[in-house]
Amino acid sequence: MLTDYFVTAGILIGLFSVPAMLAIYAEGRFPSKPMVSLILSVIIVAIAWGKNPAVYSLTDLPNVVVRVIADILH
Repeated sequence: MLTDYFVTAGILIGLFSVPAMLAIYAEGRFPSKPMVSLILSVIIVAIAWGKNPAVYSLTDLPNVVVRVIADILH
């Protein structure tokens, strides 16, 4: 279950870094801080996938996120 939290955190960090990268890029600056966030999210998801490679596939990711949200709310 801990790896589910890692996957969810990595996905959320990655999702929040993409709009920030686009906004900074539109201003004409290099998106270094959001790029670090995106790389961090990829590393977090890779660590979680490395601990349980058979559990996580692309089709299972929505179920993982829903499980984590349900666990937090419950």
